[in-house]
Amino acid sequence: MTDRLMLLDTASLYFRAFYGVPDKVKAPDGMSVNAVRGLLDIVAKLVSTYHPTHLIACWDDDWRPQWRVDLIPSYKAHRVVEVIPGGTDVEEVPDPLEQQVPLIRETLRALGIPIIGAAEHEADDVIGTLATHADKSVDIVTGDRDLFQLVDDARGVRVIYTARGMSNLEIVTDETVVTKYGVLPEQYADFATMRGDASDGLPGVKGIGEKSAATLLKAHGDLDGIRAAAAAGQLSAAVSARFAEASAYLDVAPKVVRVATDLDISAPATPLRPLDQTEADAARSLAELWNLGSSMDRAIAALASNS
Repeated sequence: MTDRLMLLDTASLYFRAFYGVPDKVKAPDGMSVNAVRGLLDIVAKLVSTYHPTHLIACWDDDWRPQWRVDLIPSYKAHRVVEVIPGGTDVEEVPDPLEQQVPLIRETLRALGIPIIGAAEHEADDVIGTLATHADKSVDIVTGDRDLFQLVDDARGVRVIYTARGMSNLEIVTDETVVTKYGVLPEQYADFATMRGDASDGLPGVKGIGEKSAATLLKAHGDLDGIRAAAAAGQLSAAVSARFAEASAYLDVAPKVVRVATDLDISAPATPLRPLDQTEADAARSLAELWNLGSSMDRAIAALASNS
């Protein structure tokens, strides 16, 4: 089996599980467990389908890093429900999901899946660093198209895109990005900067949509080349004016949009492996305690059949 590292955008997956799995089964204390059960089933399907030799749950230690907010104050601002002076902003998360997050972490540990985060950084940055420095092929599992910037056929880095649901997963390669957007993966961050993204509070360049951004990148290579062309009068007056008006945003946005690739973290060398009997018994005991049902059994079976 060729070594393949799978990186989970964990929050993306447990949000999907929370909204996708009916909240009918409860823990004995009445707590919702739909996100936990759903995530276990997601892990089982991913392992069974793609057979990673290594698997890491990448974590948002800081979902809205202050250094990104300092550069663009609107960054994810619409998701903030409480601001804690001197602390981390509180994200809008449904209470039934928030209560499940500690159990999600405990469940992942029970399966032997390492959880990696980084202070003042998002899971995207953890994924960016681990994918960039991996010595093996990489599968990034996410519903966030911003991570398309990491796709690299030459290095065997691809995205398993979950936006259309777990029953309709899409493998994103260089060709996929070019076909969908008309840009290369290495141009995607500049493309996203110009296009903007309301879901992340990024305004983009007014009047520059996906087609315009792709056309400009094809002609000028990258955002710096486009801005230089605009400053030199090589673009139409209207387009040059749009870039001039967005100058302050464009000075800082690329640093916000591009994922970090140089964090002081590394992937554990320990491969994904079946649980031994003691570990499997402990995992099943955890499942029984929290009424996780057959979802834990499917995850354990997937690990057992992956070797």
